[in-house]
Amino acid sequence: MQIDKLRGRQLDQLFEAILTLRNVEECYRFFDDLCTINEIQSLSQRLEVARLLQQGSKYHEIEKETGASTATISRVKRCLNYGNDAYKMVLDRLEKKNKLKVSEGKS
Repeated sequence: MQIDKLRGRQLDQLFEAILTLRNVEECYRFFDDLCTINEIQSLSQRLEVARLLQQGSKYHEIEKETGASTATISRVKRCLNYGNDAYKMVLDRLEKKNKLKVSEGKS
């Protein structure tokens, strides 16, 4: 993994801090303090690009919908195809969570 080069106490602390967040509102507050608006937008854009690629969307559709460059789309696609399967893991969990919310709402 590329991130192995950064592995250490500081990065562990960051990830442990993120894992302590209890809800979306706490995430908003923490990331607002931690990151610039552009950094947050880039992270969320990449996740959306991954979701759209996983659904089978074409580059031009993704570009139009997200504003992502073809370079960003290509990088995300490379991670989906040859990475650590983390995008897939997270997107599958989000989809499962959203389906549960929908089914609970119908009950």
